[in-house]
Amino acid sequence: MPYFGGGLLLSLLISVLLCVHVVRTNQQMYWIFIILFLGPLGSIVYVVAILLPDLLGGTRAKRMGMAARDTLDPTREYRLARAALDETPTVHNRMRLAAAAAARGRHDEAEQLYGEAAQGIHADDPTLLLGRANALIELGRAPEALPLLDKLSEEQSARSPATVLAQARVYDALGRFGEAESAYQWAAGRLPGLEGLARYAAFLARIGRKTEAADHLAEIDRRIERANPQFRREGRTWRDLAAQALARA
Repeated sequence: MPYFGGGLLLSLLISVLLCVHVVRTNQQMYWIFIILFLGPLGSIVYVVAILLPDLLGGTRAKRMGMAARDTLDPTREYRLARAALDETPTVHNRMRLAAAAAARGRHDEAEQLYGEAAQGIHADDPTLLLGRANALIELGRAPEALPLLDKLSEEQSARSPATVLAQARVYDALGRFGEAESAYQWAAGRLPGLEGLARYAAFLARIGRKTEAADHLAEIDRRIERANPQFRREGRTWRDLAAQALARA
């Protein structure tokens, strides 16, 4: 019993200290609820999501913290970006909110924000051009995205895998399958992560080349199996895109 009482007291003390940390470092107040009502589990989540990335300072720890925060509060970045833009309406903050909106599937808002930011000296900014083009593609407005990507390609000194992937998606939507395949293939071999390969596999499935699509899907599975656990969730998202296209073919 004394041990149990001591353990309970220690757990309570740790919870109080973590709540103090929440307040003093201006964290979101929902962390207090998580710490107090989930007990030791809530404290562990807070340590992994907030304390460890700050204490260790390494890239891996920061990624772990970001992943935990995104899981617990998926709208956090959007809220912060909106608040930053409301307080200081700079091009950078507008771009940040556009990216957060796109990540939440709010492509109408993202397209408008990218368009508003791409004015004056920022009219040819590659991040803005590509962001707006991708939003237009998601909205089914590929013909409007093509001139933006052509302009971007003309101004880039070297081919960008992200730009070429966007071009592939536009050519695909416009029925220009020969150009689409060439672009998909080039981007799939150079773009980090699994998006390029997954979109290429989905394209092959849609045009009836199911055997090749299945081979690429198998390669995606092999890469996911070898990947760091923190990247497997994103990898499975792209794997599902390719698998669904193959199932429908």
